[in-house]
Amino acid sequence: MKDNEKQRIVLVAGTFDILHESHINMLRNARNLGDKLIVMLSTDEFNATKGKKSYQEYDTRKYVLESVRYVDLVIPEQSWDDKALYIDMFDVDIFAMGDDWRGKFDFLKDEFPHLKIMYFPRGKISSSKVKEELGKLYQKRK
Repeated sequence: MKDNEKQRIVLVAGTFDILHESHINMLRNARNLGDKLIVMLSTDEFNATKGKKSYQEYDTRKYVLESVRYVDLVIPEQSWDDKALYIDMFDVDIFAMGDDWRGKFDFLKDEFPHLKIMYFPRGKISSSKVKEELGKLYQKRK
């Protein structure tokens, strides 16, 4: 990148509970699209409004994400409106989510016509699946 070129900023959002291979693949692929990767991490309170409960608390999930080499910055997502707030604040070029959200954030292009929105395949592993399998293992040991 030349000195006068703008950095290409990529933003992803999610809960990232019990970080696993599919998360890492998404983060790596997102980072490869730009010069800087920002992860907007759902807070425990925001997850509660969505009817979700994380196994790991926000601070733990943030700490783990900050240790991933593809991630440049982790910021809290406290409401649905934070996506637009951070896209504007950081002049984001690409917004990426898992493909289970396909089409749900296309409306952001109305406010940010330059924004590219991408939906990545989820992969073979999910946090829900990991939790389910751990629960089964726990039950077998009882």
